[in-house]
Amino acid sequence: MAKISVQQNEITVVSVENKDYISLTDMANAKESESRAADIIKNWIRNRYTIEFLGTWEMIHNPNFKVVEFDHFKSQAGLPSFVMSVSEWIEKTNAIGIIVKKGKYGGTYAFKDIAFEFGSAISVPFKLYLIEEFQRLKEQEQKQIGWTAKRELAKINYHIHTSAISRNLIPEVLTKKQVSIIYATEADVLNMALFGKTAKDWREENPELKGNIRDYASINQLICLSNMENLNAVFIEKGLPQSERLIELNRIAIQQMQVLGNIENKNILQ
Repeated sequence: MAKISVQQNEITVVSVENKDYISLTDMANAKESESRAADIIKNWIRNRYTIEFLGTWEMIHNPNFKVVEFDHFKSQAGLPSFVMSVSEWIEKTNAIGIIVKKGKYGGTYAFKDIAFEFGSAISVPFKLYLIEEFQRLKEQEQKQIGWTAKRELAKINYHIHTSAISRNLIPEVLTKKQVSIIYATEADVLNMALFGKTAKDWREENPELKGNIRDYASINQLICLSNMENLNAVFIEKGLPQSERLIELNRIAIQQMQVLGNIENKNILQ
């Protein structure tokens, strides 16, 4: 669940089976009082144009849509006697474009295409701002996905790194505590090369933050860190002393961060 702000009104967005649904109830509340929201949705869905729009959308996206039932509703839409609820539309046609949720975030939700169309019933400016804010939300989510993927990649390469440490730097006679010190020391080689500080230094500088220095790294830093873990593993296998590895890794980190920064400025890195 996420919230977007449209003309100072909070609109809920929920994910159902990896598809985004926007709250029509919140949108209706933005136009009228909460008590009138259901009526606005009900009046909108009984409109002939709305029925045609919904039916066409379902035929494009929903292979299980009941076209015969849709044709019946379309023939009745617009007549003074025609009355239909969202629940009835879903039940009779097997529609998936609109859903009704119960509970804390209950209400009527619609797939983004349909929600944008419903925005026209609120106002044209509202619809345009809704589209703009929804697109901004998706851009933020894509950036977060990119950061998470690169953080996971760094974790995978960390295992390659620790494997090299285990094979080359840890004698069997050491205790678990001594082994953990060696791992931490090698992790701080990378931290010093990239961030210019150890994990302990970062914790002392940021006592209010949870996690570790790498949890707050930028995407470019995570890319660089992933590369450095692989390189340090190679250096360890070759038997290079830690002091030499630190100097070389710092040189590489500076070079790679400059390259990544240039790429980002050219909008090539997504």
